[in-house]
Amino acid sequence: MREILTAECVGKSFAGRRVLTSATLRAVRGELRVLFGLNGSGKSTLLKIAAGWLEPDNGSVHFAGHAYLSVRLTELAAQGLLYLPDHDLLSNAFTVRRQLEMIRLQFNGCNVVESADRLGISQHLEKRPHELSGGERRRAELAAIFVRRPLCVLADEPYRGVAPKDAQDLTSTFASLAADGVAVVITGHEVPTLLAAADHVSWCTSGTTYELGPPVVATHHPMFRREYLGTWARPIAI
Repeated sequence: MREILTAECVGKSFAGRRVLTSATLRAVRGELRVLFGLNGSGKSTLLKIAAGWLEPDNGSVHFAGHAYLSVRLTELAAQGLLYLPDHDLLSNAFTVRRQLEMIRLQFNGCNVVESADRLGISQHLEKRPHELSGGERRRAELAAIFVRRPLCVLADEPYRGVAPKDAQDLTSTFASLAADGVAVVITGHEVPTLLAAADHVSWCTSGTTYELGPPVVATHHPMFRREYLGTWARPIAI
């Protein structure tokens, strides 16, 4: 496999409560991977540890050929990782154009206007993020990804607060990034949307993770169907 990122054997506790015991996250070049899990299962914690946002109690992070027992987001960002958190990425202190230009200058990135056109937000470049709708803000954040040109994208709950049309466009954008060779990992609860787009499914539960494989295989996994998919569960035809 063309793995660029692995967070391996990760454990993490908060105030004495064990959230993760031995969990693993993998990001593979050219694949759109989805990490499912119930609220509170630890999937966001795992993503933050993989991105260098949180320190694990145990485990290691491997990125672009380097192994880290302790790593910061800034170090991984310099190596080509982009973490899209479950809160707004862009600041309300500057216009969208100004922030995209700062990203372009810092990372020797792509043309801002072309990236904005690609996401349909060129008419909003002079606005500040708080002046945009939820879907427009998310599009602006995705424009930042195209400007940045990362090797790996970790996106935590990227569909939060967006309309169905925006959600479709987000899915197409993530799939396009993967098709261009970027390693993409997404968390979320939008089961039909994410299963239709995913190349690989992982499941975070009871402090650990299961690599379930392609959606056609994952939806036949008995425990995943029973404990996560629930009444939605309909196996994808092979």
